[in-house]
Amino acid sequence: MRRSSWVVALLMGVLVLLTGTLALRWHAARTPPIFKVELDGAAAQPVSGRLLLFATEASAARAAAKDGKVESVDADPLYPMRTAVAAREVSRLAPGQRVTIDTDGLAFPESFSQLPPGDYLLQAVLDLDHSYNYTGRNTGDLVSAVVSAHLPAITPATLRLVQVQSEPYPWQLSTSPPELQAAAPVARQHTRPIDFVSPALSTFWGRPVHMRGWVLVPPGYEGSGDLRYPTVYYTHGYGGDQNHLLGALVDVYLAMSRGQMPPMIWVFLDESSPTGTHEFADSVNNGPWGQALTEELIPHLEAQFRMDGQASGRFLTGHSSGGWATLWLQTRYPAMFGGTWSTSPDPVDFHDFSGIDLYAPHANVYRGPDGTPWPFERLHGKVAGTFHDFARLEQVFGPYGGQMASFEWVFSPRREDGRPMPLFDRDTGDVDPTVIAYWRDHYDIAHRLQVDWPQLKPELDGKLHLIVGTADTYYLDGAVRKLQAVLDGLGAHADFRYLPGKTHMDLYVQGKDPEGLLKQIAWEIYAVARPHSSLRRPANVAK
Repeated sequence: MRRSSWVVALLMGVLVLLTGTLALRWHAARTPPIFKVELDGAAAQPVSGRLLLFATEASAARAAAKDGKVESVDADPLYPMRTAVAAREVSRLAPGQRVTIDTDGLAFPESFSQLPPGDYLLQAVLDLDHSYNYTGRNTGDLVSAVVSAHLPAITPATLRLVQVQSEPYPWQLSTSPPELQAAAPVARQHTRPIDFVSPALSTFWGRPVHMRGWVLVPPGYEGSGDLRYPTVYYTHGYGGDQNHLLGALVDVYLAMSRGQMPPMIWVFLDESSPTGTHEFADSVNNGPWGQALTEELIPHLEAQFRMDGQASGRFLTGHSSGGWATLWLQTRYPAMFGGTWSTSPDPVDFHDFSGIDLYAPHANVYRGPDGTPWPFERLHGKVAGTFHDFARLEQVFGPYGGQMASFEWVFSPRREDGRPMPLFDRDTGDVDPTVIAYWRDHYDIAHRLQVDWPQLKPELDGKLHLIVGTADTYYLDGAVRKLQAVLDGLGAHADFRYLPGKTHMDLYVQGKDPEGLLKQIAWEIYAVARPHSSLRRPANVAK
């Protein structure tokens, strides 16, 4: 009897041990991973914002890092699936206080409990101004150190927000080649900042709204007497801002000083806003940016600088969202500008919205008619991310500033709550027919040109120049081809160029010159503005 009781007790103990072990394993695999984040030294007052937690596989990150030291864990737009991110809103987090973040609540590309077991590197960021969708990690964000953790974890890890993200002085051009860094001080002497309060935009928003950018005058401008210059209006793509323009500005100054570009005044325009890029479109959501530029800022600048001050001396160029913005401005205000050189523009015909026909019956931005996911991005000929991927990542980062949301702030009608109507259902991907009809009537450039060409032709014919790579990263070449078909059908004179094998990122590269195409564009512009000039394009600048 004693022996049998001992055996039973032993068996019961083993059973309890096994049950406990299985329970722990089930708990580790099934319970949503909870992490703690503490405000520790990064701020002396309570703070609020979007709390983000990033996780990436440790060995791959260390292998890719210099000296194996990983100093930042962040999302990479070109490789969206490499890093997981979870989010929650935080209100009045006090110094020394901790909050938890459930990484299965709002996460991309999947809940952290579904990540493969293994060693990970994690980092927490508190985005104070909700700009992460547009700027990424930016000045003022509160950041933790990178910590190691094994997932799944039973004990919650604690990450401490210990530092404030800072950015180097923008004129240092810290990520640019040494040649540009050395030229920056001289270029700065020929640069004037733009900080103009727009009456039209201020009235729309009910507060002062600033238009910002830079004016670059050519070498010799100060000693050229009453001589006037053609003016090029340049704007950046999605994700850029006033400081991002400085690299291109210094490049242009250096090229003009070497005779690789003709002497012109360049106006570098910031088209960023809290909602993304406003693209200088007159919008019921963002306000009258096109009106503010053409009726307020440009006359203001022409009163200050010796610009030609007429359409034959005003030109436009920009890339990506800047390409769409400049094409829009030229077609919306055809008598204002003498031509646009728009490169890799955002979709200019919504029959091909990076591959998707938004007008098709039952259009869906997540999947095609056969159920295949719509790709959003390609690298080296392979799909790197889908529309669904990017829409979900934007939802994690927050409601403002993402690429999809940015389009809606520019193109969509306004809801009663003051926000734009979404183009598509974020859960299903289904396109709203009412919204796309509004997009077509107001912002589909190909549609507008087709409908209004008889009125536009006298001021617009011959002024459109579009350049795109045949391997564009975001499939933007398709919409350009459709626009060309429309204009060809109208008998319009327009310049379309498709650069074989070029992507969104390397379009401007010619040989060893990373800005070769921009130099070529500058000479083409100058030939229109000064057709009888004795200045000639140098032999080392491509034709």
